[in-house]
Amino acid sequence: MSLARVFSRASIGVNAPLIQIEVHLANGLPAFNIVGLPEASVREARERVRSALQNSGFDFPARRITVNMAPADLPKEGGRFDLAIAIGIISAGGLIPPDTLQNVELLGELSLNGELQGVSACLPFVIAAGKAGHKAIVPNANQAEAALIDNMDVVNAHSLIEVFHHLLGQQSLPVCQHDETSQQTLYPFDLADVIGQQAAKRALEIAAAGGHNLLMIGPPGTGKTMLAQRLVTLLPPMSDDEALASAAIRSVAGMQPDSVHWRQRPFRAPHHTSSAVALVGGGSNPRPGEISLAHHGVLFLDELPEFDRKVLDVLREPMESGTVSISRAARQAEFPAQFQLVAAMNPSPTGALDDGRSTGDQVLRYINRISGPFLDRIDMQLDVPRLPQGSLSNPNQQQSETSAQVRERVMAAHQRQLTRCGKCNAQLSTREIARYCPLLSDDQHFLEQAVEKLGLSVRSYHRIIKVARTIADLADDANIGRSHLAQALSYRALDRTLAQLTSTV
Repeated sequence: MSLARVFSRASIGVNAPLIQIEVHLANGLPAFNIVGLPEASVREARERVRSALQNSGFDFPARRITVNMAPADLPKEGGRFDLAIAIGIISAGGLIPPDTLQNVELLGELSLNGELQGVSACLPFVIAAGKAGHKAIVPNANQAEAALIDNMDVVNAHSLIEVFHHLLGQQSLPVCQHDETSQQTLYPFDLADVIGQQAAKRALEIAAAGGHNLLMIGPPGTGKTMLAQRLVTLLPPMSDDEALASAAIRSVAGMQPDSVHWRQRPFRAPHHTSSAVALVGGGSNPRPGEISLAHHGVLFLDELPEFDRKVLDVLREPMESGTVSISRAARQAEFPAQFQLVAAMNPSPTGALDDGRSTGDQVLRYINRISGPFLDRIDMQLDVPRLPQGSLSNPNQQQSETSAQVRERVMAAHQRQLTRCGKCNAQLSTREIARYCPLLSDDQHFLEQAVEKLGLSVRSYHRIIKVARTIADLADDANIGRSHLAQALSYRALDRTLAQLTSTV
């Protein structure tokens, strides 16, 4: 029979839809046609497959070859289908029994000499193949990320001829083994490295415990970047599902997950010249942006007012929904983007409010580079002042809590949140706030007065309650009290500055 059917998978966002590749060898003038909405990189597979077959010792059939890739309305791109097309031609020629290919999925780009090259988005391919109950064959270059999945029947090959012998049962390919030593989550920095700034460290602890967005405001050199980098060392370890979701996004972006540190939460710090597409993702073939690469991790925006205002505003919807949908004329893709935002900025365009180099009107214009709706989505605003004189020379300043010590309290508070409502406090909806964060009437009146005085929105009102709930969880208090609300209100530094500036301008 001159018809063969082989399976592979495309890459659409973080999904890997099944592609059925049918190969038919017919009589007639020699030709090689690929149909089923292939892009240019897939059409070029004709020459790669032809050379790979010949250089691997196979006779290329001098017949009319038709390759159909179904479903036909799904765009296919890249060299990921080369191996499946080559095996389909070999099987259609009668060298591989069709039954052998029924439960096997193939992935890999072919070199002209028949060797397999690594491809992007291998991890979503392996995850989807496992859910379908199929075996998978991937290139050696993708072995490390394929091995991140436990209890999967995945083998890796170096060349086309090795896959051929494996399918015939003449040679067994090595299984992608999960490395248990890759569970390390060691970071090259620690919270104890930061001298002083105890108030800022306390704010980091609260932000880590509740998953809250944080804005740090202070003159240059006060340790804002150091503090932001150390937030990931305080966060609870990722679950298996979270780690795989984060690794899958890096795989789609062409960044092979590190087999040793793949369980570490990502920390992304794009430059302030980044475009909106760089942050949220996009392109004719949609690719994940920085907010998706920071999924289940931290996105750090340093020098926040230097970012283009329109660029920052595209983050507003993903910050609320935890996903980003990218629509193009021919493509649509959805990427997860559940990140924790940490931003830093100077209090004035000259660096400090008390340097005498900028007027109140200039400071207000500088802060107004950031839109109000964007600031409204930041839970905590923190002043990071200069260190007092003698801090650097006082050895007692070096004796600070380590990240591991703080993380124990963070994990305890995080577990209380999961037990109570199944999610961290920052993700609570309005209805859930009313259910899990009740306030006494006097405390509610106190909070409403403070919100009115600062001119805050209803969204900010709810965010203050969520921060207070986290502070209560860290103290192991069942209910939110006045002290918790007062501390949550203290993390509104920029709102207080704006209120003062607008009253004097």
